[in-house]
This record gives sequence, C-alpha cells and structure tokens, in this order.
Amino acid sequence: MEDRRRVENFDMERTIHFLKQELSKQDPMVLGVGVAVAVVILTIVFLFILARRKNKRNSVLLVGLCDAGKTLLFSRLVHNKYINSYTSIKENSGIYQLTGRKKGALVVIDVPGNDRQRMQFWDRFKNQARGIIFVVDSASFQSELKEVAEFVYTLLSDHIISQHKLSVLIACNKQDMAVAKSSKIIQERLEKEMNTLRVSRAATLGSTDGSSGGEVFLGARGKEFKFSQLSPVTVEFAECSAKGTSDEDGQGELNIVEEWMNRIA
Repeated sequence: MEDRRRVENFDMERTIHFLKQELSKQDPMVLGVGVAVAVVILTIVFLFILARRKNKRNSVLLVGLCDAGKTLLFSRLVHNKYINSYTSIKENSGIYQLTGRKKGALVVIDVPGNDRQRMQFWDRFKNQARGIIFVVDSASFQSELKEVAEFVYTLLSDHIISQHKLSVLIACNKQDMAVAKSSKIIQERLEKEMNTLRVSRAATLGSTDGSSGGEVFLGARGKEFKFSQLSPVTVEFAECSAKGTSDEDGQGELNIVEEWMNRIA
C-alpha cells in the first residue's frame, strides 16, 4: 500500500511538472486567447445562473384593500369563473396560463387586504414576485384615498421592488359602476396624496442615500411626485371590471390586465 502511494505521488508530480513545462513553451498570445475564452465561458455560466434565478420569480401578486375585488379578479384569471365576493383571511394561489404568442404560465397569488395581515403576506411573497397588480375599488376610491396611497407608497418604497425592477399595474376595478372614478383621476389624486406622504416620510429617513430600513426615496427630489419618476420600476394604470357588465361577458373588461401579464412574463 505504501509503495502504491509513492508511485501515485510520483506520477502526480511528474504530471504537474510536465504541465508547467508545456505552459512555459506556449506563445503568450495563445495563452491570452485561452484566458479570454475561459472568461467568456465563465461569464456565460454566470448569466445563465442569473437567468435561472430570475425565472424563479414567476408570481404575480394581487394586492389592495379589502373589498377591492382581488378575489373575484383572481377567480376570473385563474379559473375563468365568477364567485361571490368575500373577505379573504388567507392567500389564494393558482396558475394563469399565458395567451397569445408567449407560452407558459404565471403563479397568481391573491393576498388578503385586511390591514392586520397584508404586510405580513407581502413580506412572505415579495421575493417570488415578477409583477404586482394593485387592485383599487374605483367606486369607493375617494373615501379610501389616504389608505390606498399609504399602502401603494409602502409597497413602492420597498427596496425589493426597485432592486428587481418589478412591474406594477394599478388596476382600477369596478368600472362597471356608474360612480367609478377613471384611471386618470385615480392616478392624479394618488400622485398628489403620495407627494404629501413623501414629505412626511422623508423627514424620518436617516441615511444620506435616502433609505432607511430597506425603504427607498420615491420619485425625483425637488419635484412633485409622479409615477413616471420611478424608473427602472414601471407603474401603469388600467381600467377594468372583474365583474363585467353581465355574467355573459366572458372575460369582461379584463383584456388589458391579461395583456399586461403576458407582457411581463
């Protein structure tokens, strides 16, 4: 056994010595090309790993206040059927099959909207989000403006959204109701309210880069807040109706929501 080990060690030393001699004989240009090829291969492997990590973020989170219509929207997208509205106390999750040119699926997660649980569920699922649909009750928006603005601000100022450049859709639901506010009015009033929120919250940010405890400064400093200032995060507004004007409407007024989901997939 001892003799065998000596032979193996001797063979290894000879191999290493041979490799050193051969490398010393190589043209420096050839060695340079070899190193360059190795760097390219390592870069490709690194990008492949990053792509796989990105693909793991394959969920769309439905968030918003209670009674905004999140669960009905979830049922329409995932099961293509209507359900009676109820207040969720736990998440619902299901598979949405992509339509059009893209093939595949997204996981849709309906997050409870009650104020005691919603941030717990957000923290639980945000790391697997590819996009966020914030559902707004367009009919009762004016009375819920402050709460909606605070929730939207809290989500958008989470560093996870900017770090992963998540896409956000503000879905102005219940457009089938006569008293529903338009998406343009909802956007304008949200921007105004969030500008006020930004002033109060900015006073609590202690670090020089404008962040504290994972919260980032929203918008452009010295200017009125606009959603268009949040690049690389994209925030879009759309009018929709999970209920539709009648139960025979098929997908009702959800085409714009589905187009958005197919676009971010």
